[in-house]
Amino acid sequence: MRRLLVLAPPWLWLLLFVAAPALILALIALAEPAEGVPPFLPPIAWRGTWPEWQGSGTSLATLTEDDWYLAAFLSSLRVAGLSAALCLLLAYPMALGIARARPSRRLPLLLLVLLPFWTGFLPRIGAWIGLLRDGGWVNGLLLRLGLVEAPVPLLYTEGALLLGMVHAYLPFAVLPLVAALLRLDPAVEEAAADLGATPFTVFRTVTLPLSLPGAAAGFLLVFIPAAGEFVIPELLGPPEARLVGRVLWEEFFRNRDWPLAAALALALLAALLLPIRLFQRLESR
Repeated sequence: MRRLLVLAPPWLWLLLFVAAPALILALIALAEPAEGVPPFLPPIAWRGTWPEWQGSGTSLATLTEDDWYLAAFLSSLRVAGLSAALCLLLAYPMALGIARARPSRRLPLLLLVLLPFWTGFLPRIGAWIGLLRDGGWVNGLLLRLGLVEAPVPLLYTEGALLLGMVHAYLPFAVLPLVAALLRLDPAVEEAAADLGATPFTVFRTVTLPLSLPGAAAGFLLVFIPAAGEFVIPELLGPPEARLVGRVLWEEFFRNRDWPLAAALALALLAALLLPIRLFQRLESR
């Protein structure tokens, strides 16, 4: 009975805020679009005392038949993978610096990593727009230094998109790496150095292999939310970047095709189940 009382609140929370919304989303995906509010016919209709199934699932079939949506999924996975890889490249030296710092300095350094979270997400993206636009500070500095003769198109490019992704999700890669590096025994690295290994060799043969679980967790922590990101591609990315978040927003708000939008959301959730499960296994280890 005590075990049941302890487990009941989290299971009830998961049922109400995870399982129930997913079930509603699945029912909408199986419905037929129609004029009205909401803009679809419920897949289950009550005829007298018995329910009658009237859903068709054509929206789910559309995802497999139309290459437009497959291209959006592949593009989203590519951008998410690149963003996660870039975050890891930047996170390793930052995490090493924090882990090797004095214990009294680690907390201030971690606070500096988390400092961007102290401000709103949209103001930070707006700041990048001001920096990267044709009349922004970056182009102004390049023109004053004589490096370019005309403003360089920096905004609304894939580079600006990746820059915004890395800026937004870099702390998610740094924190697991810091935790993994703090658990390493310094004596192992010192032994490798005493045997004549260079600092790079020590990192390649000792530090990197032992910190791979933290690196994998950081990669997944960036990859999972970046795959469904909408705001950054919309505000910084090129117009031709057809990512899942953009396509889902257009189907839901512009085309008002809620069943197709729900089917897209379910497909994205299914695609991310494997990375989520991998992250859970790494956390349990």
